[in-house]
Amino acid sequence: MPTKIDYDAKIPNNVDLSGDRRLQRALEGWQPKFLDWWGEMGPALRTQGVYLRTAVSVGRDGWAHFDHVDVPDYRWGIFLAEPDPDRVIGFGEHKGEPAWQQVPGEYRADLQRLIVIQGDTEPASVEQQKLLGLTAPSLYDLRNLFQVNVEEGRHLWAMVYLLHAYFGREGRDEAEGLLLRNSGSPDAPRILGAFNEETADWLAFYMFTYFTDRDGKYQLGTLKESGFDPLSRTCEFMLKEEAHHMFVGTTGVDRVVTRSAELIREHDTFDIAGHGGIPLDVIQRYLNFHYTVSLDLFGGETSTNAANYYTAGLKGRWQEARRKDDHKLTDAAGSLSRPRADGTWETEELAAILLLNLDLREEYRADCQTGVNRWNKILDEAGVDFRFVLPHPGFNREVGINSGHHVTPDGTVVDERTWLAGKRKWLPTPEDLSFVRSLMHPVYERGKIASWVAPPRQGINGKPFDYEYVYLS
Repeated sequence: MPTKIDYDAKIPNNVDLSGDRRLQRALEGWQPKFLDWWGEMGPALRTQGVYLRTAVSVGRDGWAHFDHVDVPDYRWGIFLAEPDPDRVIGFGEHKGEPAWQQVPGEYRADLQRLIVIQGDTEPASVEQQKLLGLTAPSLYDLRNLFQVNVEEGRHLWAMVYLLHAYFGREGRDEAEGLLLRNSGSPDAPRILGAFNEETADWLAFYMFTYFTDRDGKYQLGTLKESGFDPLSRTCEFMLKEEAHHMFVGTTGVDRVVTRSAELIREHDTFDIAGHGGIPLDVIQRYLNFHYTVSLDLFGGETSTNAANYYTAGLKGRWQEARRKDDHKLTDAAGSLSRPRADGTWETEELAAILLLNLDLREEYRADCQTGVNRWNKILDEAGVDFRFVLPHPGFNREVGINSGHHVTPDGTVVDERTWLAGKRKWLPTPEDLSFVRSLMHPVYERGKIASWVAPPRQGINGKPFDYEYVYLS
């Protein structure tokens, strides 16, 4: 399998698409439907060119090329990471067997479901972010938005290729369905709840790309371990592109916090709304919301489906090879804390294989904490006496053992009345949302930026901040 991408093909690829005419025709038949979807549901702001990176190879070095591209002409394609001819399955009952190059019949339905769920998230985020370009705080940020969007579109292509190539008529039907569902649609919503939420302002976008795209990192990481090698190699390359999306979120929140800290020091008050900044308590409430909605994406803490996927070799753990156990979890145990009706917590010991969602969620939680530590360091260095915190994992949950319970950000189980009384302190209020959206005025002039966010420390691909990242219509 070549690592160099064939850009002479109608659909750029490194999977020798021309060698399978039937598959090539099927995907070329899906391509105009994708472009119609992009035209209708993709970015609302029209541009003449955006400084984008495009994959030109899947090798470990020099895999991307940067240049201005008219976004509708972006070369979406199908790219799998370099193959390992000696790869074996690393976990479950098939541990040590050669990785599968075709779908095992007994796991066909489960693999298809995993691919469809992952595929459904990719166009959803594009739909959620459709209007953000109209209020971009700088050309640098506008460029980053488009980069995220085109790569989410490419990740959709990655999953559609697998459906077409390995799942026959059912796979082609599922690929059609990925374009028929729409984020927030009352009739045909996206499969997972977080991908039906509105992303109406840039603070929400930064939080989404920090927290929700980070969930995507961990989900892709578990699928990269899959015994189905085409899925593993697809996700491995997707993770390369996903890293930039999380960078956008991490540094985006950095820059909001930095600017808010500057305004607090300049005006000697935490009440900086009147000075055009976003108050720190509002940022904390946004953090609370996006973190907890993203936690729901991990599913219930106990899951027989996750256990079955693991045993079958379909979906592993984060960094499976680094785990110091038998990679079968036949005798391993773990602990689960659950709220009780009397307001206390109890700890239960369960088989570790039933707690795989919790295991992944804990890896994610520790990763999210690194961002909070970054933002607190910014405040500490600015001499601002405020600290962000990740809320308790039981807070504001709609999925899992904590749904149906009222848990405060510090982990106290309370009654409904107490919860409702405190909710305005913990989650974004209508007033918060209206205020943040009132700051969202576009800044399209080179080298300029909105007053509520600090400029980045460096530009993209060695370019300065005042580079003309986007040619506007």
